[in-house]
Amino acid sequence: MSDPQQFEPLRIDGQLWFNRGEKGYLGGKRIELLVQIEETGSITRAAKAVKLSYKAAWDAVDTMNNLSERPLVVRAAGGAKGGGTQLTEFGREMLHVWQRMQHEYERFLSHVARGIDGFEDIDRLLRAIAMKTSARNQFRGRITHLEKGAVNGSVSLDIGHGQTISATLTNDSIDELQLAPGKMAMALIKASFVLLSPDPEVKISARNRLTGTISGLTAGTVSCEVRLQLEGDRTLGAVITNESAETLGLAIGQPCTALIKASHVIIAID
Repeated sequence: MSDPQQFEPLRIDGQLWFNRGEKGYLGGKRIELLVQIEETGSITRAAKAVKLSYKAAWDAVDTMNNLSERPLVVRAAGGAKGGGTQLTEFGREMLHVWQRMQHEYERFLSHVARGIDGFEDIDRLLRAIAMKTSARNQFRGRITHLEKGAVNGSVSLDIGHGQTISATLTNDSIDELQLAPGKMAMALIKASFVLLSPDPEVKISARNRLTGTISGLTAGTVSCEVRLQLEGDRTLGAVITNESAETLGLAIGQPCTALIKASHVIIAID
């Protein structure tokens, strides 16, 4: 089952810190600790609530008090209900100021996100990067051409730097994915579906041709993994037999063309 959080919209988050010189004064866990001290009146319960050890909680309190012109936290004197720990009036004031400023800071970040051109595209890109699939090769691009036939259709994806990947898929799949020119999509290609040739003009029925330079060769017992460096710092992986690699004379630094049948390309969307 998919994690529902991965489909939540992207947002910019940040947390405000007050510093004294190079030292952190108020922010992060320290604010959480102050809130819990105010609510519980106990350093022990406050530390437990924010998942700090008793010692770490007191160390944080001592640091804040030492960096502050006036104490933020004091030990309450014992009485009918016993002793405890509480915020000073100045501590409550500083906590209130920080919380108001944090609220305004979050509003500012939200405004920044709304002003970034293509912010939704960044969201989709991050989702695509996080997508788990067995296909070794994943290329994100924009649909430039879509054509339906009697049963199957053809989709062309511009992946940048003058490179295009075409895929053949059923009309039902096109409709289900709601594909259309201008829409962003992913082309997924298993490494075992990639054919290689040192000759960029080789005659073959494979519709897709991606030319690059061999950047890696890793031989196994039977097969060889080949990494091809494409334009735009993109890498394409192929798995061929050791015999084929030897017959083709493949070597690192050599120009090479990857050939992929359109029917071997899977199209995915966010």
